[in-house]
Amino acid sequence: MKKSFHSPFACLLRLCVATSVLYMTAISGLDAQTVPVSTTELYKAPFTTAPPTVDGKGTDACWADAAWVSINNLYLGAAYTPADFTGRYKMVWTASKLYLLAEIIDDTLRDDHPDPLTNYWDDDCVEIFLDEDKSGGFHQTNYNAFAYHVSLTYDPIDGDATAHILKDDIFTRRITTKHVSVWEFAINVYPDTYVFGGKNVPVTLFQGKKSGFNIAYCDNDTGVRDSFIGSRFEKDGDKD
Repeated sequence: MKKSFHSPFACLLRLCVATSVLYMTAISGLDAQTVPVSTTELYKAPFTTAPPTVDGKGTDACWADAAWVSINNLYLGAAYTPADFTGRYKMVWTASKLYLLAEIIDDTLRDDHPDPLTNYWDDDCVEIFLDEDKSGGFHQTNYNAFAYHVSLTYDPIDGDATAHILKDDIFTRRITTKHVSVWEFAINVYPDTYVFGGKNVPVTLFQGKKSGFNIAYCDNDTGVRDSFIGSRFEKDGDKD
């Protein structure tokens, strides 16, 4: 693969990380005992009737119904300490959008490239991998799957043979306090028929849907991507 509920009976979206699962089933969002257990291999994202306000605060009630999962697998680059980088995420969903909350501890935030389409992977950014139909396969120069690099200035970047800023795909906001950044994302999920600049229509999410998913972080401490850290263990994670 390339390149987030607050209801008595919430639906559960299982996100298969990378080539694994996004799957929905019913739980009670009012009982802390029913918060779904998720792992880096299988994320169970609860449905919400009250989606979060995407403002970087992460205080909306729906987030209490979703489980945290760590971002702690080094894909590429230098080893890191918890003070240098620590990350975790959770998700909920509605019929129209996937919502993602990420908490990132990074001792240095850098955006060294004025042109957002130049060496964007070398700046601090959150990378979101999304394969709508969990089909796997080649994706580097098409939209069979997406690998959104979301910059500190909120640009979601992916592409075909050329990199593009895909503003219609993801809306995000971040609040950074000292070394802790809280990111919130509202994500439109598109099929592999996506055409850059075309009239693309997001898919409707539903109970039982499966998708491929992973989240990673590009950590820039020295002007380049020093470490690339993801959630799901991948033998060749840097190839995504």
